[in-house]
Amino acid sequence: MTGTTSATDAARAAVLVDVVTLAAELAGDDAPVLLDVRWALGRTDGHEQYLGGHLPGAVFVDLDTELAAPPSTAAGRHPLPDVADLEAAARRWGVREGGAVVAYDASGGTAAARAWWLLRWAGVRDVRLLDGGLGAWQAAGLSVEPGQVTPDPGDVVLVGGQMPTIDADAAASWDGALLDARAGERYAGVVEPVDPRAGHIPGALSAPTAENLDETGAFRGADALRERFRSLRTDVGAPVAVYCGSGVTAAHEVAALASIGVEAALYPGSWSQWSGDPSRPAATGPDRS
Repeated sequence: MTGTTSATDAARAAVLVDVVTLAAELAGDDAPVLLDVRWALGRTDGHEQYLGGHLPGAVFVDLDTELAAPPSTAAGRHPLPDVADLEAAARRWGVREGGAVVAYDASGGTAAARAWWLLRWAGVRDVRLLDGGLGAWQAAGLSVEPGQVTPDPGDVVLVGGQMPTIDADAAASWDGALLDARAGERYAGVVEPVDPRAGHIPGALSAPTAENLDETGAFRGADALRERFRSLRTDVGAPVAVYCGSGVTAAHEVAALASIGVEAALYPGSWSQWSGDPSRPAATGPDRS
């Protein structure tokens, strides 16, 4: 049991950092680079929120332009950026070769997880999410600062492909747990606020990202997450893959799974790509079909 507990703690610590630990690291000689990734579907004021107050030294990251390539019907709303473009952005943020990175937002990590996943995918080994994000930092009485931060340029070298991904063809024939991280009503096809068609990929299971979090906006404990994903067939030895609307909140689900030691592939094109292809079927209803 001790070995299992140690492994669980190590898996969680590799993905998440709490505010007390982060504050201590920031006061040390080798502080991590802080990335503020405030973004929400349908909103464009993330930078303004950042300018009003952010963690000391944090750099603003624009999800739409720095963590994604331009949208298209063929590739979806947030295609993976070109590695060279991501490397240039990471250097602007001050990310250095071998250095640590912590990403956060004000929405439980649901946007910051895109930066976490992309940097992991591009080979940055020490990148974590601030558990509870900006809200947890402020609730702990820790200070924020206004204004723009422009760090010294970094020298990180990125190489893509270091995290597993699947494409639409693989999603169509996935032999394992395929999790849909969107809200349940979007999965069921009751509403579709942004993508071409309503519904879900046939065979996918509804697994809303919001259920990874507790009432404070922090990640649920390891036991609760393990039980949640066990009910979604992630513990039967078969491969696990996750999609959402455009590959953003699905990264949060990949992070939650990683925090309990389960590796999951991401479908970057997600529903925005799938639903834009009229040859792909769309299932509806609250149950797997």
